[in-house]
Amino acid sequence: MSDPLCNDPLAGCRLERHGPLVELVLARPARHNALDAALMQGLLDCLGELAHGQPEADRPHALLLRAEGNHFCAGADLNWMRKMAEGEFDPVAFDKNREDARVLAHLMQALDELPFPTLALVQGAAYGGALGLLCACDIVLASDDARFCLSEVTLGLVPAVISPYVVRAMGMRQARRYMLSAEPFDAITACRLNVAHRLCAPAKLLSEGRALGMRLCRNGPQAMKETKRLLAAIEHQPGHQHEERTVETIARVRVGLEAQEGIQAFFDKRPPSWRPRFKDET
Repeated sequence: MSDPLCNDPLAGCRLERHGPLVELVLARPARHNALDAALMQGLLDCLGELAHGQPEADRPHALLLRAEGNHFCAGADLNWMRKMAEGEFDPVAFDKNREDARVLAHLMQALDELPFPTLALVQGAAYGGALGLLCACDIVLASDDARFCLSEVTLGLVPAVISPYVVRAMGMRQARRYMLSAEPFDAITACRLNVAHRLCAPAKLLSEGRALGMRLCRNGPQAMKETKRLLAAIEHQPGHQHEERTVETIARVRVGLEAQEGIQAFFDKRPPSWRPRFKDET
């Protein structure tokens, strides 16, 4: 049984707790989970609650991002985008336009910097801004029938806010192709481009995603947090600075309580105290 943490029908998303695994669900299937100001703010609020709204000991060990319905996310809601476009010569409306774009930027950053692993499940369409959400996650499983597209230029738009995350995932050369051509690509190509990591049969996407999520939850939560922090530093720092950062990290973590418990549990042939128990364990 899931334990609902947050359910905002107006925002179109909700949080569910499954033990140490929390699911963030896009819940507007009738609109193909298209992004608008309300949904983006709702997602951002949910991530803020997970990262800062509770004691660290109560925070989840991993997050699973998924969507209801036949499609993960059809990109931006076009009715909402049309209203934004009308603000070009209206200073007040243009300021609102800018702030909505900033919410998307904050959403991408919050998802990218969440202090525990993130796993996304993709079925059906993942267009436009949806690719930003996926590329900001640590792991992505895609249904065999998933379809992807950086479709912005077909509407006279630019994939601006999501571009740093998409370029990081697929590389500049491939980003130039798919952002400029706006050609759709399938799930196999998404794996080749590093947008997704693994394919799943549509009927098994949720079960395999939850199984992988629970596997993440078996790892040391502080160790995963430190690993994400280290990888972010390696990505942004010059190469000659990596040695000191890596040495400092392992020296500090190795003497921490979590590592001491994990190593002792290995020798005792028992689960570490920070590992949650699951139904399949005796």
